Amino acid sequence: MLDYLTASIAFWMTLFGVQESFLEFRLGYLGRYWFLAISASLLLSFLLSAPIIITLIIKFAVDPFTFPGNVILCTIAAVIFGVILSLAQWLILRQSEMTPRVFALINTVIGIIVYFLLVWINEGSLEWSGNPFGGWKTVIIFLAGGAITGAATGKALDFYCERVEQRLIQLERDKVARETRDRERIETERIEREKQEIEKLEMEILERKRISREIALEEERKWYEEHGDDDFDYEDEEE
Repeated sequence: MLDYLTASIAFWMTLFGVQESFLEFRLGYLGRYWFLAISASLLLSFLLSAPIIITLIIKFAVDPFTFPGNVILCTIAAVIFGVILSLAQWLILRQSEMTPRVFALINTVIGIIVYFLLVWINEGSLEWSGNPFGGWKTVIIFLAGGAITGAATGKALDFYCERVEQRLIQLERDKVARETRDRERIETERIEREKQEIEKLEMEILERKRISREIALEEERKWYEEHGDDDFDYEDEEE
């Protein structure tokens, strides 16, 4: 029969190994540390939870095989593993703007649920101290469960990142188009202002010429009036 530790390693290592193949493209070089970071967090979680669980079993006589002892121990282990696994994933996901930080928690919760479901289904094939080679069928089940879960969650994250990337590209295109329209509007307004200034200047020039002509005609009329020239045609003045 297969032991719980080997089953856990088979499931979680396969899950995060498959996910790394998806995240390596989205996270770049950080995606290469996904599997390593998760492995370290799993080891740390085990080192933290094992003493607590052993202490509860030995000193407080918590029975891991009967209710409610098994629920208490599983809850403690799930909380410790969940917090540390989520933190490790969050530290990597936060390095990229496209990857949602909440995926760390969602991924951990889904993984824990699937893992406990597999343990519950294969409870008769698991024991605390078993033989990995003797329980190879159970190993395959946990490997397949980890691979399927990792592929599903990894593909979901990849799809989400693709949508975010498309939205960012569209936002950038809209920004460029908006800036282009603003530049064209400013240029049009500038040309329109220059045109109005030119028209205003031309009107001022024409107005000055008209005033100068009226002044000249008025001076000419006064001159002829003073010198008594009867040949001066006042109708020309009005024209």
